[in-house]
Amino acid sequence: MATVNVRYIVDDVDAAIAFYTKALGFSVVMHPAPSFAMLDKGDLRLLINATTGPGGASQPMPDGRKPAPGGWNRIQIEVADIEDEVARLKALGARFRNDTVAGIGGRQILLDDPAGNPIELFEPPRK
Repeated sequence: MATVNVRYIVDDVDAAIAFYTKALGFSVVMHPAPSFAMLDKGDLRLLINATTGPGGASQPMPDGRKPAPGGWNRIQIEVADIEDEVARLKALGARFRNDTVAGIGGRQILLDDPAGNPIELFEPPRK
């Protein structure tokens, strides 16, 4: 599979780096400026941009809207045991948007990064 790039806007790049590396096992590829970092985990490359800075990701749109963290689009991280993962992350102080829910394709829960960007933890059905 080819690497997939996802960009998240955050309030604090250093807090995001700490969260994604310590809580979710990402690695830092580069952190060349206070307003930007590139992280990876497997075939996922996560581009972290602050709401300010010289890069294009922090610039206002022509209609005046400014990039901001949060929303509902999200990355999904597959886990083997969702209860164990939720307990581990709660012990680290992680914030969740909901409780674990079960659907036809598996079980999931939404975790917020320090800026409020959602991450879906997903456990596929056990065989």
